Amino acid sequence: MEERPFKLVSPFQPTGDQPEAIKTLVEGLRANKRYQVLLGATGTGKTYTIANVIAQIQRPTLVMVHNKTLAGQLYSELKSFFPENRVEYFISNFDFYQPEAYIPKSDTYIEKSADMNMEIEMMRNAAINSALTRGDTIIVASVAAIYALNDPEEYSSLLFSLRVGESINRRDIVRLLINAQYKRTMLDLVPGSFRVRGDVLEIAPPYTDRVFIRVELFADVVERISEVDPLAGTTQRTYQYIPIYPAESHASSQKRLNEAVQTILEELVIEVQKFKDAGKLLEAERLDQRTRRDVEQIEEYGICPGIENYSRHIDKRKKGEAPFTIMDYFKERNYLVIVDESHVSLPQIRGMYNGDRSRKETLVKYGFRLPSALDNRPLKFAEFEKRISNVIFTSAT
Repeated sequence: MEERPFKLVSPFQPTGDQPEAIKTLVEGLRANKRYQVLLGATGTGKTYTIANVIAQIQRPTLVMVHNKTLAGQLYSELKSFFPENRVEYFISNFDFYQPEAYIPKSDTYIEKSADMNMEIEMMRNAAINSALTRGDTIIVASVAAIYALNDPEEYSSLLFSLRVGESINRRDIVRLLINAQYKRTMLDLVPGSFRVRGDVLEIAPPYTDRVFIRVELFADVVERISEVDPLAGTTQRTYQYIPIYPAESHASSQKRLNEAVQTILEELVIEVQKFKDAGKLLEAERLDQRTRRDVEQIEEYGICPGIENYSRHIDKRKKGEAPFTIMDYFKERNYLVIVDESHVSLPQIRGMYNGDRSRKETLVKYGFRLPSALDNRPLKFAEFEKRISNVIFTSAT
């Protein structure tokens, strides 16, 4: 865990009602007051007030907002206030998303369709890594913050580091990279890939496409680690030590996937028999074929379309147990939550679970998904509340 103090950089000083608001909020947090409210119309400097609070209490912070536009605005403002710290952006990584659904009346199955935004995916990976490894982290997030992510313990187990002077051979580094879901290539690097040229490994981290990491070995010892501009080929900086994060936010080890396959098949046998006992042979056959096809792909490639629907098995969660979210990546650190425009954001957070549940119950009922798919879901509001110890609500009303 890297610890750096939050350092607020601004040409302004708190004015008007801001000094008193900052003082009240900071004192409330130090007294472990769970809920506080910051009122103020748009343009009254609520973001600057919050930035001062963060600088004074020195705690990692999750800022939640109700739409991407506002998230982008707050991200830019907070990044300008804390240029020496980690300010990250965590929203849905889809430009377009049509969820999987089934309409019984017309017997219409709608397959999941989505266009992923790779720039946003890189920023999401950066946010996950910062929450996991840096104490001076601020994450500005949409309601995506309450949606399922990989088990942080499993994610952490795939993270490894390299240090100049360390004894390690090329084969072992390649094995670690493949285990962390990096894809080997002989062509141009893209985020989450690597290539090998003699005793030189070039690794494209998942959180940026602006640099790659070059690791040079000599006699099975790490001789040099550098950050390289992929276009110019020039060295930007060198490292004595560098962490190598998993290539994907949903990365899981092969051992974990193999264990998941077994429990998926166990659930499948039970559910197919239930359909057969009820005389629903079409549903039984559909569920059996679809699930076994997915299992074959997981065994062969480590992934399948809609693998998130098996997250309960992969995460080893119990039935009904809450999913892991970005909040779990802060670990046991006493992080602060800011809910911006809370009069809009809170109802949105509260409503996410019910809408998701209704759609998936239909898929389960007609044999398109196993019942465990219901646990690939956003947090319930009560579960969200359990994950926060101190929260500041900001509102214009």
